[in-house]
Amino acid sequence: MTATKSDHNQAERAVIAPESLSPVGRSIRAAQDYMLQVQHQDGYWCGELEGDTILESEYVLTMHFIGKTADPRLQRAGNYIRDAALPDGGWAIYAGGPPEVSASAKAYFVLKLLGDAVDAPHMQKARQVIRELGGLDATNSFTRIYLAIFGQYPWDRCPAVPPEIMLLPKWSPINLYEMSSWTRGIVVPLAVMWASKPSCPVPEHANIPELMLDKAPNPAARRGFWRMIFNTTDATLKLLERRRWAPTREKALKACEQWMIEHFNKSDGIGAIFPPIINSIIALRCLGYENDHPLTSSQIRELEKLEIECDGALKIAPCFSPVWDTALALNAMVESGLPADHPALLKAAEWVLEREVKEVGDWKVKNPEGQPGGWYFEFANESYPDIDDTFQVLTSLSKLRFPDHHKEKHKREAMARALNWNLTMQNKDGGWASFDKDCDEQFLTQIPFADHNAMIDPSTTDITGRGLETLACLGFTRDNPVVQRALSYIAKEQESDGSWFGRWGCNYIYGTWLALHGLKSIGEDMMEPACQAAGCWLRAIQNEDGGWGESARSYDDAGYKGKGPSTPSQTAWAVLGLMATGDDSDGLHRGIQYLLKTQRGDGSWHDDYWTGTGFPGVFYLRYHLYAAYFPLLALGMYEGRQA
Repeated sequence: MTATKSDHNQAERAVIAPESLSPVGRSIRAAQDYMLQVQHQDGYWCGELEGDTILESEYVLTMHFIGKTADPRLQRAGNYIRDAALPDGGWAIYAGGPPEVSASAKAYFVLKLLGDAVDAPHMQKARQVIRELGGLDATNSFTRIYLAIFGQYPWDRCPAVPPEIMLLPKWSPINLYEMSSWTRGIVVPLAVMWASKPSCPVPEHANIPELMLDKAPNPAARRGFWRMIFNTTDATLKLLERRRWAPTREKALKACEQWMIEHFNKSDGIGAIFPPIINSIIALRCLGYENDHPLTSSQIRELEKLEIECDGALKIAPCFSPVWDTALALNAMVESGLPADHPALLKAAEWVLEREVKEVGDWKVKNPEGQPGGWYFEFANESYPDIDDTFQVLTSLSKLRFPDHHKEKHKREAMARALNWNLTMQNKDGGWASFDKDCDEQFLTQIPFADHNAMIDPSTTDITGRGLETLACLGFTRDNPVVQRALSYIAKEQESDGSWFGRWGCNYIYGTWLALHGLKSIGEDMMEPACQAAGCWLRAIQNEDGGWGESARSYDDAGYKGKGPSTPSQTAWAVLGLMATGDDSDGLHRGIQYLLKTQRGDGSWHDDYWTGTGFPGVFYLRYHLYAAYFPLLALGMYEGRQA
């Protein structure tokens, strides 16, 4: 057998003794070895994705609703919830955060349902915290609807989620497709639940009247024209509901049912994420489907796939992130010096190429000229290719080379389709969003059930910055009209202190890194005052230990902007951002030293705090592999810079 170029590269890498490498080189080697060790045998990477205890709480409630009350998994989920309680009471929605009322109310209710004594110390402290935060009336809409199902909250104080929204025409200012993709997946089954108003009694000991305060909520407290309009509409819908006047209800429910069934196709549940999965299970039961019906049982299986056993406890993943993790891992491995035709990387690339989107999804409604292409985030989610994932996959694939001509040709064809799709998804403002085009009608955020802070899907700096990097990798220049529109969007979004907001990572460190990296990649002059101001901001927020950190609390409180304990992933983002500006300061080198000294024996790093964002202010994430491939990327680019 003839030796390949990759064989020679591997052999060359093997003969370089670790002791002959620089400290950064040794760190890179160890991190690369770690990444190769945790690569799945099928070629992909998929780290654990962690959310807060609303996942375990809603899991228990869903299992209770479908009659699995004696399932031992419920008690193990209770163990996880109990262990996550804050010392002073209640539950947070991210590590190091304060107690949050919706997560705390659901956890408290679930633990009572599972048999925890009301006078147990953790329950007493939680009860006091929940009441101080406003009680059940202060919880969000989705929490109140879930509590209403179990008889713990009045249905008439829940916001209306009428299934008739399915019947509104697409030209209407309010229709299903003016809402974000994740909202559609949550709201369609939720509308079935609201219309059906199912009742699932719980034992007397589980009731939580102690969390209801005497003062009823005042819908008029939040003022504004659209808030007033939607509050009036909500009251009218409830009045009609009480009088049983819903002439198109049957047609609307049928439309909801059909929409759900269509979106189960080629997907690990609607949107392949936890909230639509559990809502779908309950909605199917409301529609008369039994647990053993193929549709219901398929969604129960999708829920069960999200279970993670850990030391006598059960936690629930919000979803899986294999395409995202694989694309980012590939980029880090190549940028840190692994050959472009390394067998492990090509195997990962083949796995990703097999998940190319081939069919039309929801995006087609607002982008009729687009043709299928791109990639999604999870294992299977055909209706929802993801612009951010697609940009990152394109960047990573552009750096790999298949020795086999046919495989290389297939890669390039898939990349061409994905690029064309992403270009058609550019918004009017020049930026890119996550799943939809021009889904940015702010007035919709005033709808009463829109308090999950993700009703729309507008352009974001982080995705647009990543897009500029991709376009540069594919040969675009700054003079291209697509690029010019993106540059204008990013310039408009920069804040007065030089930073950029981060929608999908915590927070301004993430947004600032991606903006700067995109600008540098596409050929902007990084000595311009705007770019240098961003570098000054990053240097100003560096921690004493040489690292960087930013709490998710910065989404709620501007005083936390750029502040928080250092984490490896956020330090890597800051280092990458500084390098994009041409920085060679002591702060940059201290950041590199922080990464070297915090690397673990197995070559990985660990983020003690959460650096991923689901819905700002509502739901956060810890991507366990962020603390592996982002530091590797930063060290790799730093080492390349020194060469």
